[in-house]
Order: sequence, then C-alpha cells, then structure tokens
Amino acid sequence: MAVEVDGERGTGVPPSPTGTAPVPAARRGGADKAACGGTSRTTTDRAVARANKAATADVSRETSPSPEPRARRLALPGPRPESVPALVSGAGTLVGLLDIAAGVFPRFRHSWMHSLAEVLPGTLGPFAAALALSVGILLLLLAHGLRRGKRRAWQATMVLLPVGAAAQYVYRHSLCGILIPLALLAVLWRHRAQFQALPDPRGRWRALANLAVLGTGSVLLGLLVVSAHPGRVVGHPGLGDRLQHVLLGLVGVEGPVGYDHTTSWTVGTSLGALGLLTAVTTLYFALRPEHPVARLDARDEERLRALLERHGARDSLGHFALRRDKSVVFSPSGKAAVCYRVVSGVMLAAGDPIGDVEAWPGAVERFLAEAKAHSWTPAVMGCGETGAQVWSREAGLDALEIGDEAIVDTAGFSLSGRAMRNVRQMVTRIERAGYETRVRRVSDVPAEELARIAAAAAHWRGSSTERGFSMALGRLGDPEDGDCLIATAHRAEPAGPAHPESAPATSPYGDLRAVLHFVPWGPDGVSLDLMRRDRAADPGMNELLIVAALRAAPGLGVRRVSLNFAMFRAALARGERIGAGPVLRAWRGLLVFLSRWFQIESLYRFNAKFQPRWEPRYVVFGASRDLPRIGLAALRAEGFLSLPPLRAPRRRARAAGPKEPARSPARAA
Repeated sequence: MAVEVDGERGTGVPPSPTGTAPVPAARRGGADKAACGGTSRTTTDRAVARANKAATADVSRETSPSPEPRARRLALPGPRPESVPALVSGAGTLVGLLDIAAGVFPRFRHSWMHSLAEVLPGTLGPFAAALALSVGILLLLLAHGLRRGKRRAWQATMVLLPVGAAAQYVYRHSLCGILIPLALLAVLWRHRAQFQALPDPRGRWRALANLAVLGTGSVLLGLLVVSAHPGRVVGHPGLGDRLQHVLLGLVGVEGPVGYDHTTSWTVGTSLGALGLLTAVTTLYFALRPEHPVARLDARDEERLRALLERHGARDSLGHFALRRDKSVVFSPSGKAAVCYRVVSGVMLAAGDPIGDVEAWPGAVERFLAEAKAHSWTPAVMGCGETGAQVWSREAGLDALEIGDEAIVDTAGFSLSGRAMRNVRQMVTRIERAGYETRVRRVSDVPAEELARIAAAAAHWRGSSTERGFSMALGRLGDPEDGDCLIATAHRAEPAGPAHPESAPATSPYGDLRAVLHFVPWGPDGVSLDLMRRDRAADPGMNELLIVAALRAAPGLGVRRVSLNFAMFRAALARGERIGAGPVLRAWRGLLVFLSRWFQIESLYRFNAKFQPRWEPRYVVFGASRDLPRIGLAALRAEGFLSLPPLRAPRRRARAAGPKEPARSPARAA
C-alpha cells in the first residue's frame, strides 16, 4: 500500500455468575481462540467453570468468620514487584531534581527543602554547586535506567547507595542519611529480579573508551583552565597542586589552588562542566539499550512465506513482513510470527501478526518477552482491528486509530457515473496522448525488462533515502517475488522536432514512463507497494496505472486491491462536513497545515477518487508518555526523519538523466 501520490506507498471477559469480580480469560486457552475467531470452546468452558468455582469459594470465605483475623491484619501490603522500577525511578528523579535545584539556585541551599534533601541518597554534604548539579543529572540518568529495568543501572545504584550512606556519616554524621539509602538498598536487593534488562553488549567497552578519551581530554583542558589566570592565582602552586585541583574540580570539590575575586567560581564551574560531560556521556554508553542489526535470514523468510501462503489473506500488510531489514519472533508452535525493527529503543512491529489467529497470543508473548529482556518500548504501527484487540488483550496495550486503508473491490469498479468523472476525463486524456499500459506478474516480465524497470524506479525515487517500513517491501524484481504485480506505462515518442524534450535519446529506459508495484494479499488480492514516474511524463500517470490495474485485476484472479493509507482520514472527512464542531474544525485545520510538509490531505483526496471502502488502522502502545518516542521512531523507520551522518557520505555515481527534486516519502503508517 502506498502513501504518497507521487512516490512510494506510502474481547470480552465473561461475568461471574456469583456477582463477584469478572473472571479473567485464560492466557493461552480457548477464550483467546474464541475471541480471535476460533471455534474451540471446551477449554474456555472449563477455565470459566474453574474460575467461577474459585470466585464462589472466595465469597464464602469472605462471608464466613475467619479463624485467623489477626494474621491477616498483620500482613502489610507492599508494592507490586513490577511497579518497583517505576517507584525507585521516581525517588531517584526527585532527589536528582532537588540536587539540581541546590546547584543552580543559591537560595534553595538555605531552604527547608534542601535540609530535607541533604539526608537523601546522592548528596555528599557541603560540596560545591557544581557537584550538586553533576550528582543531580547523574541521578536523573540512573533513574531513567531504573525505570526501564536496566541491570547496569541497578548495579551502579547498588554501588552508589552504600557510598552515599558512608559519605553522609563522614560529612554530616547523619543517622537518617545512613538509614534512607540503606532502606532503598534493601528494596532494590529484594526486587532485583525486576532489573534484568540486557544492555548493549558493546556499551561497556564504548563506555570505558569514552571515559578514557574524554577523561584524559578533560584533565588536559582542566590544566589549561587552571593555568589560564596567572595574575589572579594566590601563591605559587606547583604542577602537582594544579593537577590535584583539576581532579577534584572534575567531581565538584574545591581544590588547593586559590584565586582572587570571582575567578575561583569561573574555574570551578568550567571544571565541573568538563567532569559532568565526561560522566554523562560515559553513563549514556553504559546504559543505552541494544540496537541489533535487523536482518531476515533465508530460513526465517521461508517460514514466513509458508505462513503467508496459508494465512496471508487476512491482512493486506502481511507480505511486507518479508522486508529483509526486519527481525522476527515466532510463537512456540511456529504457527504465528511478529516482525519488527528496533529504532531508538522502540521495538516497532507493523501490521497484524502473521499466521494462524489462534497462535497470535503466543507470538505476542514472545514479542513482549524480547522487548522486556532488552528494555525496549513495544509498539505496533498500522495493525487492523482484530490485531489491535489481540494486542490490547494479550499485552495490556492501548490502541489509537491513526487512519484508514483504501480498498477497492475490482468486481464493482467502473469509471462510469458522476463521482468518477474527474478520473475518467484524466485517463481518457492521457490515453489520447499516446500512452499505453501493461499489467503483468513479475514472473512474466523478461529479466532484461525487469532490470530496466527496477533501475528506472530507483532513479525516479528522487532522493537518496529509501522510504517506507510498515507498508513497503523495499525491493522490486526479486526472483522470490514472482507473484507480485507490476503495472507500467509506455509511450513511443514520435519522430520529429515536435517533442524535443522527450526524445528517445534522453531516456535510458526506453519508452517506460511510470511504474506501479503491488505485493500479494492472499490468493485473490494485491496491495500497492510503490508508485514511481518520470518527471517529464504527463500528469496523471498514477491514476492511469491504478485504473489499468483495476481493469486487469479480474483476469489475473484479483478481487480486491489495497491502495494508499490515509492518515487521520476520519478527522479530515468529518471536519469538512456542515455542522462540525469547533474542536473538530480546529483539528482538521491543523492537519491541513501539516499537509504542507507531510502528505496527509493529498493522500486522502487521491484515494477518495476511486470510491474505495475504508478499513481503520491503529497504533498500539503501552503508555501515553511513550507516544512521542514511538512517533519519532516511526518517522525514522519510515524514512521521514534521518539523523545526520557522523562522516561525509561517499560520492556515488549518478544515474543517467536529469537530477530529480526531493520528494515526500513513500508510505506512512
């Protein structure tokens, strides 16, 4: 399915008869199968009967006098184990903010809040402001790692808390300053099983290398800073005193070198900033999550193709799981799979799980276990309604509708009628201009012509970034994709000077002017993958080829065609109706404004030309606070957003033909 006009494509829980709390469905039993469209009910009935029996027993126990009321009253409820990382992270964040406030605002150091903060872990008594600021930021970084269950963050905190307790005793002789960190230490030790997230295996060595390089550089720069004010130094400190002053200043402690006036503050702040930079970058490399190189090997691709052959008709995005820059996890039975890519710490899946619906819960469970093991944020882009229900039930995630998929039933498609007048007129005009179309399976296209089509599509992309992830295959003409459908537009140029701008010698691709590529959607459907055209060709190439594909579809055994994905289509459609409220109109106005940079309204208008039926698509996420991070990861995966390279890219030989302007991306999700 494409997403741009001129580029690529862009359950219920049964109530208890006793009137008590509802009975949860079995995790992997027949209840999931029934909810997903399965027919097995025996396991469900047994599970519900057992749960109802247990609920009835609970009611009888609650209504009967308890033989041991005192024992139950003495049991103190504690935090749920899975909530411990968030609670510890919140405590660390609070302490870090207090330390930052103490380092930035002088008056805060004389308030009652700072008196309270001095007995919390992370404060070392009357140190300089630079130390308070450094400790605060380091605590914030550790708090983020603790919230995500990072093992190394837990290890660092387990080391720092006893050090903080000892420092409290040495500097302040504070009993509370010892008990609070030790109590937090006990909580962390008791719930150590909640901090098992694996870091990047290369992060440890990168952190050590960063510490060595930046640490050495900070010491050398620190010596330069300390020696840069010879006229304001008190006394005649030697090199050893200066080096000691630098090492202490990097951790925010006042050194032996004295200065006149405000020079001491300037030197101390500079040294503290150098030490802070070294500590922050080292901690970042040590705690950052792993970003594996996504690669679909031949064996996994073969297993996915077997699943798609049996169950590929369920989701129009299923074939896009065969992108070779994705990873995959299979259910324990091997009957279902979830394909994903890790982007910026987000484990991003696309579309519904592949395979048997009854096996989806097992694949979802494996997906979540992988995300938890590496502290990745799980998310799904562009899944259907059934997939959103399974993800919400099995994973406890939330679903948000982000747009609609345009689907055309080929049996009822026609260019007649007032609604199709614009498309009919455009197609007629282009056909009269001498264009002809060919719609074929990839396996029926000669190898030489297929190579020329693939080269033309790559040249007409118009940018160096290949866009698309959730709704793009990322290749054209692969021998394994013989079932794909390809539609091409051709025009034989007439001889003479009437068309000098489009003479045959100017195009290395012969009479080829535009190409559309479709991937299989089960045995009787196709899904639009990309749309490319020559910029010198007449406008309307995409409309011409879509109409040609829809006309040829019945002869190829295709009954349904999935077109572009239109983001926020419902908001755009409802917002332009008479009687729309001010909030809906304002939301539509914002989408129209954003359409200047992203193809939002234009894709909706383009899709609506073909009178499709609309199928909603959803984004699935864990918490609302994760949405900005998931959005940025999706933009990077789809090719909308790319980070600048650390080194200059190598120059590549340009293909023949004029330079194409940069275009909007292929598909959106």
